[in-house]
Amino acid sequence: MPKMKNKSAVKKRFSLTGTGKLKRNFANKRHCLFAKSQKMKRQARGTTLVNEADVKIVKQFLPYL
Repeated sequence: MPKMKNKSAVKKRFSLTGTGKLKRNFANKRHCLFAKSQKMKRQARGTTLVNEADVKIVKQFLPYL
């Protein structure tokens, strides 16, 4: 039986915390930043946890995470 593969796009975008939760970056921080408010850019710094409704979907693409 061949090994299952991780989805390359997904393994670049998500990682695990120490307690096993999924961590992600915020969107909309790449270009046209002059058109976005300072509040939006400030709140999109750093990382956050993936919503519980989406964890099952992401874990399907990362069988070995």
